Amino acid sequence: MVDSAIAAAIRTLPKAELHLHIEGTLEPALALELAARNGVELPWTNVDDLAKQYEFEDLQSFLNLYYQLMAVLKTEDDFRDLMLANLRHAAEDGVRHAEIFFDPQVHMKNGTAFETVLNGLKEGARIGRERYGVTVGLIMSVVRDESVASADELIDVAAPYANDILGIGLDSAEVGFPPHLFEDVYRKAKELGWHRVAHAGEEGPVGYIEEALDLLHVERIDHGTHAADSPAMMERLAAEGIGLTSCPLSNLRLNVVDKPSDLPILEFMNNDMAVTINSDDPAYFGGYIAANYDILVTGLGLKLDDLARLAGNSLAVSFITEEERAALFAELEDWKTEHLG
Repeated sequence: MVDSAIAAAIRTLPKAELHLHIEGTLEPALALELAARNGVELPWTNVDDLAKQYEFEDLQSFLNLYYQLMAVLKTEDDFRDLMLANLRHAAEDGVRHAEIFFDPQVHMKNGTAFETVLNGLKEGARIGRERYGVTVGLIMSVVRDESVASADELIDVAAPYANDILGIGLDSAEVGFPPHLFEDVYRKAKELGWHRVAHAGEEGPVGYIEEALDLLHVERIDHGTHAADSPAMMERLAAEGIGLTSCPLSNLRLNVVDKPSDLPILEFMNNDMAVTINSDDPAYFGGYIAANYDILVTGLGLKLDDLARLAGNSLAVSFITEEERAALFAELEDWKTEHLG
């Protein structure tokens, strides 16, 4: 249990969240509400029964439920409501800026138009900024275990909306779907002016991180847990200032690591890597971003100055303007003065 004063300080710590899947914020109660709204039949009829399904053996067991529940998202209002529910949590946890993944291929397979998804998320982000003061950038993720042809088609569909999209990501089942498969997709994304990130080294090997850097030319690595297996990779990531978007509760719930003390966060920090803390799919993994900071206190013994450093990393590697970055760093310095002396 985190000391109450430390927990409160964590929740006011100015931070950015750089690894969050909007579909992964779908809480059981909202999933059932949207299923009823849209006439989608689920195997579960009450929150308790559905909540029991949120136990996973590995990444694939999580994805099976994740994709099943995505079927309840049908209308612009659904995506707006999902975004607003998440931004309320984000504001409560001290998030000032969020770069949020969405998975249009899955929604399109479910019969929902790309424009419906994007417009709903944009509207939620607009209202959320006014209501909660959290800015949002949208990162369109490619589902790597779909065909490369499907990813190419997605780029064509999304291209007319290029100015509404911050970047491209690569997610879903990692092993067996190496980054090099999507080299041409990422080339097209770069031509559209998008930032580039990719999930690599969560369940996949260090070689996937190397491919993401060298072939996809990513600016951040999502997860990157297995970078800890290679001193050379850790040295490279540090030297190049490549951000890692680590997700502690996700790593624990999906058995990427066995226990909190196995999380490589401290090792990354000791190697001067730009590691950041994020919640991934918080509705499924037991906590939003502040809870992921909490586990570093109880599981790794990190102190408030360590957490402030991690928050600073999140501001440094986010895709915001330099003016926005300076303002958030000033806010972080004020927090440090208040809490660290």
